[in-house]
Amino acid sequence: MGVTDIFVLGLDEPNRRTLGRVPGAEHYRFHPLLTIPDLQEGDLPIGDLITKAIRELDEFDGEIGAIVGYWDFPVSSMVPLLCRRYGLPGPELTGVIKCEHKFWSRLEQRQVLDDEVPEFALVDPDGDGHPPAGVKFPMWLKPVKSFSSELAFKVRDEREFAEAVEQIRLGIERVGKPFQYVLDQAAGLRLPPEVEQAGALSCLAEEAMSGVQAATEGFVHDGEVVVNGVLDSINYPDSSSFLRHQYPSQLPERVVSRMTEVSERVISRIGLDNSTFSVEFFVEPDSGRVRVLEINPRHSQSHAELFEYVDGVPNHHCMVQLGLGRRPDMPRGEGRYPIAAKWYHRRFSDAVVRRVPTEQEIERVRQEIPGVAVDVVPAAGQRLSDMDAQDSYSYELAFVYVGAENEAELERKYRRVTNALNFEFEEE
Repeated sequence: MGVTDIFVLGLDEPNRRTLGRVPGAEHYRFHPLLTIPDLQEGDLPIGDLITKAIRELDEFDGEIGAIVGYWDFPVSSMVPLLCRRYGLPGPELTGVIKCEHKFWSRLEQRQVLDDEVPEFALVDPDGDGHPPAGVKFPMWLKPVKSFSSELAFKVRDEREFAEAVEQIRLGIERVGKPFQYVLDQAAGLRLPPEVEQAGALSCLAEEAMSGVQAATEGFVHDGEVVVNGVLDSINYPDSSSFLRHQYPSQLPERVVSRMTEVSERVISRIGLDNSTFSVEFFVEPDSGRVRVLEINPRHSQSHAELFEYVDGVPNHHCMVQLGLGRRPDMPRGEGRYPIAAKWYHRRFSDAVVRRVPTEQEIERVRQEIPGVAVDVVPAAGQRLSDMDAQDSYSYELAFVYVGAENEAELERKYRRVTNALNFEFEEE
């Protein structure tokens, strides 16, 4: 069997290592296509990025076996466009756009769901600054297209609403303009009138939901929707910032089944196909009520190690198999640990980073604490507020991946790791 050349948009070193552990990896050769700075930092001139990607692909002296990606926009929209150009298996573009456009996604969800969708409405960031009728405080205000909770604000009254609108208005074009380019490229796509009017530079207001957060993850192949697993998302106390994702979910089985059923129904309605996906929820464990937060037309690279720790195979396996036109087959429970988590080590105030942990220090942590991996986010000398793709309230310092026998051991291992990570800051 020969080697298949697979191009990965924004291939970074941590995910290259993980891709090297998917089944059959010895038969794949993974190539980076564009860089992380190209795809995540500063302006996102998607037309130029596509042109640059095409140039890199055309210069390749060999057969392109697949084009894949695990990042949010613009990668999630570029993959179907590039696959279409090169005649490769890839996600169906219309379904991707329906997921990406938060307002259109809500309209589609409402067609097959009822109580699982919060009240929502469009907001014009250039309008009068008043909250929409029919959506109660507290509410979330966010662009119809953003990522990593960028420019997402929880507002409790009209003053906070007006302040959030102003913040969004100043920054909405960074992602909104390139997303409008994607809408314009979707030849033959018939937008609902209200979506066409909204375009990519509007905001979505929706009532804040309560409960704990959880997510399903899976894939669609030739119209068949498969949920691979359900994960819990746990926030820092009194914060909307993630503390950790853990797999598998520790929620009651009836709630897990309900999230799975809702995911299958809404993914089928949207028409996403030949793609991985994740659906994020708010859940009230006592009542069993589940409500959809958002739908992503990609799997989460944040969960790759978690699936590997628990099931024995990273979730990138699904992305690779779909990119090759094959139906993925994920094992269950064949990994080293019964439970795993990705922890977000954060700082909640701005500063200049004067020191980050060295590779030698991180390797020492790995040797001393089995079943952990660490990826440091900022660079020494960087101001935290200059980092891209951060939420509106905190700054990521490190991602800590942990496999364990139970939740208590997850927490013990995480505390040991963070105690050993030596960051130094120059305070504001």
